[in-house]
Amino acid sequence: MSSNYSIAIHGGAGTLVKGMMTAKKEAAYKIALSDALETGHNLLRSGKTAIQAVTEAVKALEDSPLFNAGKGSVFTSEGKHEMDASIMDGKTLNAGAVSLVTGIKNPIALAKDVMEHSEHVFLAGNGAMQFAEKMGYPLEQAAYFYDALRYQQWQEIKDSDHFQLDHSAKKDAKFGTVGAVACDISGNVAAATSTGGMTNKRYGRIGDSPLIGVGNYANNKTCAVSCTGSGEFFIRGVVAYDVSCLIEFKGLSLQNACNEVIHNRLADIGGDGGLIAVDSKGNIALPFNTEGMYRASKTNNEEATILIYDS
Repeated sequence: MSSNYSIAIHGGAGTLVKGMMTAKKEAAYKIALSDALETGHNLLRSGKTAIQAVTEAVKALEDSPLFNAGKGSVFTSEGKHEMDASIMDGKTLNAGAVSLVTGIKNPIALAKDVMEHSEHVFLAGNGAMQFAEKMGYPLEQAAYFYDALRYQQWQEIKDSDHFQLDHSAKKDAKFGTVGAVACDISGNVAAATSTGGMTNKRYGRIGDSPLIGVGNYANNKTCAVSCTGSGEFFIRGVVAYDVSCLIEFKGLSLQNACNEVIHNRLADIGGDGGLIAVDSKGNIALPFNTEGMYRASKTNNEEATILIYDS
């Protein structure tokens, strides 16, 4: 049993340039990150599992309009909100994921229910919504997910063939996916990831976030990983599992494995973004190859770290 426990969260990576955001907006992001971090950390401190900690931390981020997940999800080409989420338990390798769900306040909770209350790992679209109905999930009205800035982002490229990651250099732009990784007092790790996808996305596009081994992965033998960035490249690089493989088969440390994947392997194929990771000893890594990544972390014996920019 480990006496070390730790948690890390992210709220997306991208073109986060110092000075592009108002001080008030920056403070709002840091408060939201801090609240989600403390939610998860308090659960770990009270002896709860890594799965419980990452679920509740991500739910807190989904409930904030500042992030592209849950309440703050971006608009699709049809003016809807299609959300994806996944979760994995490093102790059992059990996992659950949902994609293209609408009206669900906390997609991460639905992914957890897929893991715990179905014989499947990944449910999508109408099937995922039927499962949600069976599990008694209420559906939020479209107004719950409406956000003026998200709407404006969509209006700028609506009726075009363009789509965009939530990585815009525009003032007060908002960014990407959310996620959490944790190691509990028993040395078990878990990862959870949730996203609203791409603005103006079409054709039922699915990114890396709900894909086990790509945007989300956890294994007690190695680490737990949650990714954020240009999903198509993360899919091609099987990023989350790649970190785990470098630890398992090459003996790399958590930090070295994460750096190799984000700064070399992902960068080599043109991908940008970052990830958060934790191992069963409570070590944390937060690498990214963009200008910034909303991130926060806390271990049992250190103060919380809450950062946005590269430096």
